[in-house]
Parts: sequence; C-alpha cells; structure tokens
Amino acid sequence: MSTEAWGARGGARDRAPWARRTDVLLAAGVLAALVGATLPLLRVIDSGWWLAAALGLAAAVLATGVLGRGMRLPGVAVAALEGVVWVLLLTVMFGRSSAVLWMVPTPDTFATVPVLVSAGVEEIVLGAAPLEPGVPLTFVLVAAVGLVALAIDHVVLTARMPLLAGVALVATSLIPSIAVPGEIDLVGFVVLSVSVLFLLRIDTRARHREPDAPSVRGAGGYAAVADEPRRSVGATATALAIGAIAVVAAVVATPLLPTPLARAGSGGLGTGSTIDPTLELGDDLRQPRETQVLTVRSSASDAPYLRAVTLSDFDGSVWEPDTGRTTPLAADEESFPALEVDPGIEMEEQRATVEIVDLNSPWLPVPFPATTVTGLDGAWGALAQNRTVVARSGSTQGQGYDVESTVPRPTLEQISGIEAGGQVREESYLLPDDLPAVIEQTAREVTADAQSDFEALQDLQAWFRSSEFEYSLEAPVEEGFDGSGALAVADFLAVRQGYCVHFASAFALMARTLDMPSRIVVGYLPGVSTNESTDGETIYSVSSSQLHSWPEVHFPGVGWVPFEPTNSLGSPTSFSSAGAAGSGAPADGAPEDALQPDAGPTASPTAGARPQDDLQAGGGGTTTTGGVGPWPGVGTGMLLLALLALPGVLREARRRRAVQAAEGGDAGAAWLALQELAIDLGIPVPGAESPRAFGARLTRHHGASEKAVGVLVAAIERSSYGAASRFEHGGGLAPALAEARTGLLGGVTPWRRILSVAVPRSLVIRPGSAYAHPPEPATAR
Repeated sequence: MSTEAWGARGGARDRAPWARRTDVLLAAGVLAALVGATLPLLRVIDSGWWLAAALGLAAAVLATGVLGRGMRLPGVAVAALEGVVWVLLLTVMFGRSSAVLWMVPTPDTFATVPVLVSAGVEEIVLGAAPLEPGVPLTFVLVAAVGLVALAIDHVVLTARMPLLAGVALVATSLIPSIAVPGEIDLVGFVVLSVSVLFLLRIDTRARHREPDAPSVRGAGGYAAVADEPRRSVGATATALAIGAIAVVAAVVATPLLPTPLARAGSGGLGTGSTIDPTLELGDDLRQPRETQVLTVRSSASDAPYLRAVTLSDFDGSVWEPDTGRTTPLAADEESFPALEVDPGIEMEEQRATVEIVDLNSPWLPVPFPATTVTGLDGAWGALAQNRTVVARSGSTQGQGYDVESTVPRPTLEQISGIEAGGQVREESYLLPDDLPAVIEQTAREVTADAQSDFEALQDLQAWFRSSEFEYSLEAPVEEGFDGSGALAVADFLAVRQGYCVHFASAFALMARTLDMPSRIVVGYLPGVSTNESTDGETIYSVSSSQLHSWPEVHFPGVGWVPFEPTNSLGSPTSFSSAGAAGSGAPADGAPEDALQPDAGPTASPTAGARPQDDLQAGGGGTTTTGGVGPWPGVGTGMLLLALLALPGVLREARRRRAVQAAEGGDAGAAWLALQELAIDLGIPVPGAESPRAFGARLTRHHGASEKAVGVLVAAIERSSYGAASRFEHGGGLAPALAEARTGLLGGVTPWRRILSVAVPRSLVIRPGSAYAHPPEPATAR
C-alpha cells in the first residue's frame, strides 16, 4: 500500500477519535455551564428533585446531540432527535399516567401541558421567594432547562459560538440576584465562569486542529505548526480577559442595580416578600404558598402586632401612605418623642427584638408605639407623626434590630370618658364628596345605642365580627369589589364578604362619618410560637400570609387606639374596668399591650380562604403524576430499549429488501445498498464521483474486496450504460454485496460498527447529498 493511501486511511481513523472527544468535552462544558447558571435559582426556589431532574434532562439532550453528531447526522436531524428525547423524558417524569407505556405521549398527555404551564406561571407570579415548587412549577423549570440545553448545544457545537452561549448563560444566572438582592452565589458563579473559559479553550483548540481552517494552514496546505504556541497563548489570554469582564460585571455592577420595591408576593420571583403600602393586598393574600418573613421576641406576654405603613389620606378610591419629614435614627437617643397621655393612665415599658428573614421593603415592621429603634444597618429615618420607620437607602432585608415601646394602659372608664378627636392630621377626618350614603347610614344604625365614642367603636367592631360577615378572599373578586375604595366598601357592606382590607376600610370610613379621626395601618399579625426562647422570651415566627391591615382611631390623652374588625382574625380590642382585678389591663384575656388588638391565637389571614392547588395527581380529570401501575420501571425500560432499537430494525429491513433484489440481479438495488453501508460507516459518498472511482476508493482505503466491488461496479455500469437491466449471474449480486460488506465492516473500529447498526445515518442521509460527502480528513505527509 502506498504512503499516500496509508495516510488517507490512517487519517480517517485518527481524526474521528479527537473529533468525537472534542464533541464530548464541549457537551460536558455546556452541562457544567448549565449547572453554574441554574444554581442561583436556589435563591428564589427551594431545592428539590426539580434540580436533579432538570440537569438530568439537560445531560440526556446533550448526550443525544453528541451521538447524533458522531454519526454525522445533519444539524436538523440532531435537533429533531434531541427534541424527541426531550419530549419522551418529560412524559416519563410528568405525564406517564396518560402515556403509552409511560413514555410515548398521547393527546391527553399533550392536553395537560397548557394546564401545567399556566399553573406554573401562576406559582411564579403569585408566589414569594423562596418558592416551594409544586408539580406545575417543577414542570416549567425542568422543561425550560431542557430547552436551554438544546439551544446552547446548537450554539456551541453546531454554530461554534461558545462566547455567545456564555454571555446568554451569564445573563440568565444574574436574574435571581437581580430579582432578590443578596450576596452573589459564588459557587454557581465560579462553576459558570470556569465552564465558559473551558468551552472557549476547547473550541479554539478544535479550530486549530481542523485541516480545512485557513487560519491555521500555511502555503501548500500544510498546518502552520510553528504558529500554534502563539495562537494558543492568544486564545488563553482572550478567554481570561472575557472571564475578567464577567467577574467585574457580576461583582461590581450587580449590587448597583436598584432594589425592587413592588407589592408583597405580586412580584413573585421578581421581588420576594415586601409590603404593599396601597392596600391592594388581594393578590398578596391569595399567594399559593407562604414564606417566613421575620421572627420576633418580646417582653410582652404575647407577640405584638407589627406596624409598617400608616395611611390617613383617602381620596375616595385609594388610601395613600403618610408622608412628611423624617429624622435620622440615632443609636444613642430616643427615635420618637415621648407619648403624651392624661394623668392617671398607666404606662408600661416593653421591648422587642426583630430579625428579618425574607422581607425586601423600605418600611420597617415595629411594635406600636415605639420610642427607640436600635441596631439597624444603613440610613433610616423616623416619621414621628405615626411612629413608623422608613429606609433612606437600602431595605429591611437581613436586618436585626431592637425596639423599645411605652404602652398606655387606660381603664375602660378612662377611655369611655374621652371623645375621639384631638390634634391630628386633617386628612384623618376627611371624607370624599361622593361617599355612598349607605356607609354613614349603616354606621349610625349600628351605633345608635352607644353611650360613648369608644362604645360606638366597640359596637362597630362587634358587628363586623358577627355572623353577618364572612372572611373571604374570593368574593371580592367574583363580585367585582376587590379594592378599598368607597364604592368597594359599599359593595362589601351589601355582600358582607371580604378580607382585611374591606373590614379595615369600612371601619375607618364609618368612624369618620361619626366625626372620629381614623386611619389604616398595614403590617403583620402576631406570629406563631416556635417553641423556642431566648432570655426567657418566646420567639415567634411571622409568615407572608400574615400580612394584614387594621384601623385606628385617635383619643386625646391616650393616642391612636387600634381595632380588629376583621372577622375570624385576632380578638376584638377591649379594656378592663377599674374595679376588675388587675385594673388598667385589657379585658377578656387580651394582651398587656392595650394599644393593640388582642394578639392571642389568630388564624392565618388566608385560612380557609386561599385557593388550593388543584393540579394534584388525579385532580382536574387529568393526572400528571402518580397512578403509574406496578411495573413502571420495567415498562419504561422495555419501551426505551424498543425505541433505541427501532432505527436499527428499520435499517436492517431496508438492507434485507436490497439483498433480496440483488439476488434477482437488480444492480441498482445492490449499488444503493453498498452506498448506504458506506454512509453508515462514515465513508464519504459524493454525488460527483463515478462508480468506478468510488469502488476503487473503497478497495484502496477502506478494506473492501477488490473482486466483489469489481462485480458490483461492472453491474451498475452495465445497467446504466448497457441495454440489460438485470445482471445475469448465478445467485445474482447478493454474494458480491455480502463479500464487499464483510470487507468494509472489517476495515472500521468495533465502535463504528456498533454505531452503524444502532444509529444508521443512511436513514436520513442519501448518497450524493451534502451530508454524504463531508471533508476528507487530513492525510499524513
């Protein structure tokens, strides 16, 4: 065999291993980059099996791509094959109960996809980070990561643009950090950065080894080996520079992005938990899941209500938060002036320690009436008129602080002898000109028998908490009064179903119609005991579902007194008589803090009213999980084996038909069978090459029998150029075809023989097409 022939044959064998190795390395780099880009999601989504499923699906898609390219399938065929794997594995994970053999989707399976996607998006929109992924959200996450893997696979391995893929993945990884500000996920960032650099390096080395790349070939077609070290150093420097830019962008630029301050829960992954200062709390309270917002411990006997925002100005449709000049909080002095109360009213000093777990808001939750707030990081201001604290820069996230309060404790006789009013903001009295008459009319009917302002307010509170009203999150939506405006309050009084916003708004407006100054507070209900304590003080946990609003009415000499009209939440505000034991304390087991509604055991604001996730196994008439039978693993395995064997079976059926035709002397069928075998083995079959030239190349470079190939070449030439259409010979052309096949199979590696049977390229590539004659590998010189 000549040196040139040996080199050509050796090149065909030598290039395949490094080319396959490059594909495997690039696919591994893509998978590692996906891991790095996915890890930051754990900031906003609880860990669970979704992460393993998503990365497993991505790995399967990438492995399919490597296999398809190893067989030199067209890019479209590779994408289609990856898409099939994506669909099949998603069906196994989420739709096997309605699929054939738990893997092949049916129309019922596809019908569940819009339902899953819609429910998953709802979890994101209405949820608060960190989300606890249910089946719908898990489906969206796993499917999305699989699709990203498919797209990045083609960007890197087909289009050969790893830098573009790296930019896309870096941008994706930054989204959770922007959505929920906090420390950068260093592990994910390092994994992603190293992976992108690895992809750039492997791609650069592969380009240098490609014999048809003009940038690495010298005159006469010889590789420019002398330039390789310089090019290698340049590529490495470029990769490091890109990595440095990514580090600067992530470490320096990301913290400078503005902190989102949208409504609690309404932002879902975009904001985490925060506080809505506009009383549009419907979506917040209808969150499908809740998260811990903060913990609090107090010297009081029970957990306190925590106020954040005070709203006094009402224009008929919207309650506006109080504004005004704030004074800087100082660690060594009182944050607010001392509370002025009438002589004879007892005062009690209380303290509380609050630790923020997951709350991104400029409004600080504090007990009322606070006098000193210490321990905060950043610049904070005190709004003296309503004793609230607001951030001048930064937010509540990660804060821990101490609050001291001085709580008035009047007796029932003392507060009953005081008329509501006093020197307060004018907005606390104002009513809109178009206030529905039913609001004032109802207020006067309910309080007709009251002997004092406080008794009138108690009558209103008792009326709202009676059986005539029902706490509901859905009725306001269904009846069209999901808000706090005057018209919504009128509708609420007619329907008598609503949530805290409606109860608080109705109470405050009705108090104003009785010439009493009122306002609304947005904050949190008392938390739930964690059964833990520090320094003898119980630690309470407050969740996002305990976001709440309640009204307050001002009494001169006592201050702003809160009430709890919301049916089924907390306990009504009341005070004990001076003649009762422990005079000065709230009555009926109320907490020691007389300026708060009873903070005893409370139901969650969404208890019994929050819609449940209907998309459970077997729900909604279409199951998405569960009910998979006693042998899901066996059935899935058998189906997988059948699908893997299907291409080989189809190819073998085609080969047998060709052999049968060759036995009858059909030269065209025999020659096509030889060409298809060459395609399966990765041997170029260009359309411009004559049968004689093609046959000579098979015998010289690929081990085919010269005698057998000669018979087939003579037959196809005679059939093409002669009068006879059949080769007249005993046994036909089948023996010559079999001998040529044996020689070609013996001239390739075992791995190539296995692939030619398992994944026959000739099923999608025809002889003479663009994919049937890839560039010849470099030859040894």
